[in-house]
Amino acid sequence: MSATTPRPRTTTRVATGAGATLALATVALAATGTAGHAADYTVREGDTLTSIAKRSGTTASRIARDNAMSDPSRIRAGQVLRLPDTAPPATAAPRPAPAGASYVVRTGDTVSAIASRHGTTVAAVVAANGLDARAFIRAGQTLTIPGTGSPQPAAAPAAAPASAGSTYTVRTGDTVSAIASRHGTTVAAVVAANGLDARAFIRAGQKLTVPGSTAAAPATQLVGNTFAGRTYSADVVGAANQNKATLLAAGAPSRADMQAKVATTARAMGVDAALAQAVAHQESGFDHTAVSPANAIGTMQVIPSSGEWASQLVGRQLDLLSPDDNVVAGVAILRSLVRTSPDLPTAIASYYQGASSVKRNGMYADTRRYVANVQTLMTRFG
Repeated sequence: MSATTPRPRTTTRVATGAGATLALATVALAATGTAGHAADYTVREGDTLTSIAKRSGTTASRIARDNAMSDPSRIRAGQVLRLPDTAPPATAAPRPAPAGASYVVRTGDTVSAIASRHGTTVAAVVAANGLDARAFIRAGQTLTIPGTGSPQPAAAPAAAPASAGSTYTVRTGDTVSAIASRHGTTVAAVVAANGLDARAFIRAGQKLTVPGSTAAAPATQLVGNTFAGRTYSADVVGAANQNKATLLAAGAPSRADMQAKVATTARAMGVDAALAQAVAHQESGFDHTAVSPANAIGTMQVIPSSGEWASQLVGRQLDLLSPDDNVVAGVAILRSLVRTSPDLPTAIASYYQGASSVKRNGMYADTRRYVANVQTLMTRFG
């Protein structure tokens, strides 16, 4: 469930499609353009690449790339990292690429990073290559890179207007993201057409107006599709971007408020508050707008399939985009793992790696580091 280490999970961590009552998806970290180095940073106990990136105004993938890190999850206290500026100096503006220059996509590339390096825009690259609204690219793909001074590509023929909207009756197990996908539209369009709140909550039997596919999704991605050498499917990335957009649009409690919520919920549910806070800090830094490449959502970084399990544990449907429900889901999972694991380190490892994977494979190297970090953080919150 870690935002910084999107190892495919088993049992509680397997990335699946949307679940629960909200639009859930897969988040990858979008890289930024190149920039000069601002300063060195010495890693402290409890740090994650994501938390360092957020404090520095950059991204985890950018720091990993600039420091030639083969596994961004492997940072240690005392390690010195070079941190990039949040923007290039005015004197170092990238030289515009000639019109029609070609570029071969490399592993880890994102459209935003490619556009920045070549002095153009995401929209121009998307238009020049006929990319879809998610701006999905793959390693080995050859892109045409328009220069900033080159004429913009001619607009594609407009799609035929969709019907004003069809009516759909919600069935048990439906989510807004699944309904939108089936009807060729977007979560935002369905939410707007039906006046849903920020959680996009729906119920069985409810009648929805489903607009056509003319409402285009944003061309830029809030999260990318590749992290730590793993490329996630277009469906997962699309869902992650929808979740991230929904969380950002809804607004989130402060980190201090989320920390207090985690502690209060843990005590109410009979879970060690220090453990719950340590996990939340390690997973997201108490940032409820966090979404990982494996579509782990919110403060407790719970993926949709784990959210369904947590819903069964507490006996009601949980909405992972809701700050309160997200914390309940994470704490419920922790409570179950503590009860069923032979010891605390195994329970912590299972939250990160998945209980069946830990039992079958033992703890991976990054899992052992995760466990050590959480146990160290517990002393801070104890």
